Amino acid sequence: MREIDIYLVDAFSERPFEGNAAAVCVLESWLPDAILLKMAQQHNQSETAFVVQQPSGFALRWFTTRQEVNLCGHATLATAHVIFQQLHYPERTIRFETASGQLTVTRDGEWLTLDFPVGETQPATPPAEMLAALGITEYLNARKGRAWVIELENRQQVEAVTPNISAMIPDEHKVAITARGDGAYDFVSRFFSPGEAVWEDPVTGSSHTMLIPYWGEKLGKTQMLARQVSARGGDVRCEWQGNRVLMGGKASLYLKGTLYFPEVTLGR
Repeated sequence: MREIDIYLVDAFSERPFEGNAAAVCVLESWLPDAILLKMAQQHNQSETAFVVQQPSGFALRWFTTRQEVNLCGHATLATAHVIFQQLHYPERTIRFETASGQLTVTRDGEWLTLDFPVGETQPATPPAEMLAALGITEYLNARKGRAWVIELENRQQVEAVTPNISAMIPDEHKVAITARGDGAYDFVSRFFSPGEAVWEDPVTGSSHTMLIPYWGEKLGKTQMLARQVSARGGDVRCEWQGNRVLMGGKASLYLKGTLYFPEVTLGR
């Protein structure tokens, strides 16, 4: 019988039931990809992170309920929280080897800061069917990278969007809607992933790799505070450093448990 430690962590939040939940599984070695996907489907979170310690640091992979993905911010933050708080990692910085290259997370008290590559975007015209599904008739700007970025007039418009998610095409219609902030926040956003078990991501690191340079250039700033205005919500400390972005947040452990697998289930 194989036993695997699992944690459920609310990332970009200092308390339960806020931020974005991710499952984190600490493995001794990699399991077959088909098993990793089945585990993610069983957990039914927006992402499950799988991490294996190596001599040079840690190897990290992310799975949604549909597929493996190349980048996930909140599950990386959740994994770092587990490594620091539960595995008692002594260093200040964790280095992860991932499909997106080496990523680091640095701790400063309760704050954890992700160092990610910028998500490049280009001006583009959004598909009419996607705008119709979002209920958006007017927008200020639109760009396309690993997902769409659509700027609306204000926070109230962002919060008011009620998408017909079943009318949106998985992968093609992943979209961040965003607006200039009011008061304490430089900008706000929401992020939709049609086809996924959690179709509105509560707080999204990968979308902020696109939003930070977008708003940094627009506002003439390199340091910003962002709010993802989903129902759970979460704050992101943002810094734009050329072709890199820093995203800071807190995390809260919600659950710790053990998974049990007969060896035959693992194909062994």
